[in-house]
Amino acid sequence: MLDTETWQWVELTGYGDLPPARDFAAGASVGNGKLVIYGGWDGSKWLSDVYVLNTLSFEWMPLPITGPAPSPRCGHSATMVEKRMLIFGGRGGGGPIMGDLWALKGLFDEEQEPPAWTQLKLPGSGPAPRCGHSTTSGGSQLLVFGGHGTGGWITRYDIYHNDCVILDRATVQWKRLSVSNEPPPARAYHTMTRIGPRFLLIGGYDGKTTFGDMWWLVNEEDEIAKRALLSPASSLKSPGPNTLKSPPPSTDSKTEAEGITSPLHDLRQRLGLPAIAAAEAPEIASDDKELLALGKGLLSEADQNSPATATSLLKVVRAHWNQSNAQSIQLRELSPLLRDYRRLLGTHQRLLLLQSVLVMSSASSATRNQLATNLKVSHGHLISNWLTRIIFAVVKFRGLEVWMEKALRCRYTGSTT
Repeated sequence: MLDTETWQWVELTGYGDLPPARDFAAGASVGNGKLVIYGGWDGSKWLSDVYVLNTLSFEWMPLPITGPAPSPRCGHSATMVEKRMLIFGGRGGGGPIMGDLWALKGLFDEEQEPPAWTQLKLPGSGPAPRCGHSTTSGGSQLLVFGGHGTGGWITRYDIYHNDCVILDRATVQWKRLSVSNEPPPARAYHTMTRIGPRFLLIGGYDGKTTFGDMWWLVNEEDEIAKRALLSPASSLKSPGPNTLKSPPPSTDSKTEAEGITSPLHDLRQRLGLPAIAAAEAPEIASDDKELLALGKGLLSEADQNSPATATSLLKVVRAHWNQSNAQSIQLRELSPLLRDYRRLLGTHQRLLLLQSVLVMSSASSATRNQLATNLKVSHGHLISNWLTRIIFAVVKFRGLEVWMEKALRCRYTGSTT
């Protein structure tokens, strides 16, 4: 058990009539201090038993049930809806994947009726048979997402789902939930948790890949959905009839206004957290007085007497950094190096965006090839070199916490790798 007050794990020891060891079972909190689990796989057979855990005394007891019952299974879902526990789907004995829905009553003492199963056959567009899916309660609706199924008549093959199907308790029927953008990759054995009006999807498996990503499922009017439209990838898609209109870019966030995103920035948006202000960096080298002064100091005596432009001084500084050993960066060079790194990242991102626009347009192949050359030659190697030098410099001056903070902030607000 994870204690959410101390955030420590504690191994619990129950007593009573303990359930046999199993995996791929499903359980639900009844709400009266009891936890109910059903089914699973014990290593040799599928199970269909029901056990109740009293979470106050940690006593286990089997729940005797008479009458019709769902067939033994594992990989199903169990969800409490008022005073009924609903189970859906799962893989049964012999390997068939099921799509039936059952309700278990008699879990509360005040009901004064014996526990019993009832199969529910509801109208509407129900979910295909599946196991390893998630069923999450959200107000008057149950959301079924993902899962593992099979297809084919003669030769069976695996299918992984990424559809959203709703059981509407008000109309007592299944409904398909249409989304206005690209859904997460198909998967099973994930977690889907309701957090307020939102649903958070984490992880999963698609038969080949184990996922560690996170996705929000939100209403179109949610702030998370609106912020997601500020990314460059969203702005390139043609708006369809169900696509949200993008609000104007925020003027108080330089990163968002320029369309420059990063893994940390994107993650904070997805989680609905406020953005972290990025370290300021002059957009053009001519505004970076510290960099220009460094460039003048690197000029030879003969060159110092002749006029130098901001462009020529920038070339001198970059040539110096490119030829220097990564460990030889001086403290006075770190601030200009950080700002130039950010400038390169911003330019690189804008070129990538322009390249995407040209690919989607009728631009000539010569224009696209020239842009690709600029991306590869002009900035790519410098970004990698500058990052290496920043890391060595920060380690070198690790006692200066302000520089470490700047380096990490700069790194996370502009990574293109």
